[in-house]
Amino acid sequence: MEMSHVTRAKAAATAVAVSLGLPVSDAVVLHNSNKLALRLTPCDVFARVAPVGREVAQFEVELARRLTEVGSPVCPLEPRADPVVYTRDGFAVTLWIYYEPVTPHLSPVDYAQALERLHAGMREAEVPSQRFTGRITEAEDVVADPERSPELAATERVFLSGRLASLRKTIEERGAVEQLLHGEPHPGNVLSTANGPLFIDFETCCRGPVEFDLAHAPEMVCGHYPNLDQGLLDECRQLVLAMVAAWRWELGDEFPNGRLNGEAFLRALHDGPPWPTLDTMNKRLAAQ
Repeated sequence: MEMSHVTRAKAAATAVAVSLGLPVSDAVVLHNSNKLALRLTPCDVFARVAPVGREVAQFEVELARRLTEVGSPVCPLEPRADPVVYTRDGFAVTLWIYYEPVTPHLSPVDYAQALERLHAGMREAEVPSQRFTGRITEAEDVVADPERSPELAATERVFLSGRLASLRKTIEERGAVEQLLHGEPHPGNVLSTANGPLFIDFETCCRGPVEFDLAHAPEMVCGHYPNLDQGLLDECRQLVLAMVAAWRWELGDEFPNGRLNGEAFLRALHDGPPWPTLDTMNKRLAAQ
């Protein structure tokens, strides 16, 4: 979010919390991209804020409620508030329990076991959701429209479009078992807490093979997740690189250093296998 929107979003989350009788003297920004993650103090509430109409907050709230009921490792909703989406000043606000991080890094074993438990819970808490191919279509639409991605070179537009289409075909032809997935269970969406790893941000939830989820996780995590199809995992990793590359070239993309990311992900696709994981890409970019 732009800073002017951040100020209004913080005010909206604060107003919602105060209206519920929760004491708030500060709203600390934890993460800022297409939506804002805040820690409200001293009530210690984790607030997620997005412009109304640009979020799937109600879906997230319902899914989190169901997953909590079946004991899945997810961040629970704030018990001092009703499990609903609050709207204020054009923003949708959801309130969650805040957890103080306990370690800077999750162990690969704990991460993998938590993701396996999440997938098991998602098979129980089934809710209607788009297939993972819908996310491919979103990326293809950005690449296909020069008005949405004006800085993407024509040759790269052809390259990226072809790669997205071929990967869709290859992965679908495998006919792998599909289920409800997190959609983006990368390290940024996993909290390290005293209760173990907890997943957040289900905005990208979709149906697909579990390898699509694992393609967002670090390499060492995948080594501890049972019964993965390595060939399918490699294809899904390449697909994730292609989708992220497309989104970073979209006009108005609010991801920090988006253009630098877009160029780096295109280079990774051109370089070929072995396909780097998202955390590897982030480390490369941080070192530049």
